[in-house]
Amino acid sequence: MSDLFHEAVPAKFVVAVWASIQATPQHTYQILTKRPGRMAEITASLPVLANVWLGTSVENADYLSRIEDLRRVKAAVRFISFEPLLGSVAGADLTGIHWAIVGGESGPRSRPMAEEWGWRDRDRMSQSKDGIFFKQWGGVRKKSTGRHYRGRTFDEMPTARI
Repeated sequence: MSDLFHEAVPAKFVVAVWASIQATPQHTYQILTKRPGRMAEITASLPVLANVWLGTSVENADYLSRIEDLRRVKAAVRFISFEPLLGSVAGADLTGIHWAIVGGESGPRSRPMAEEWGWRDRDRMSQSKDGIFFKQWGGVRKKSTGRHYRGRTFDEMPTARI
């Protein structure tokens, strides 16, 4: 795993990766970055590909500005990874966002995820027919905390919009 849009990755390399992705339309590529501004700049001159989903991480309210940068990205699917969700993201403007992944942190030093940190956004996305994938509550023993919310699982997936 790496960040294709890290400052140390030359734009020329991204263009080469894009060509490889375009040559393999049978695969779907989910490209996640913490640098959606750079993603928007570099991909502006690249073709929008149905098999490329572009997203950014938003762990808490400190990073909500990444959503605005992501909206500038030309993409068949734009997604937010609210994972690990470490604080409230309530009130996030998800206009133009097609999919959200939500999940708590897992592992020995994991921090808990609170239900009220963004589920109002989940309700709005579900009502607008956009997708949400609830990955996990997280915790030291993530399997024991499960992935049910309101008595069900959320495994929704977006559709490409080209």
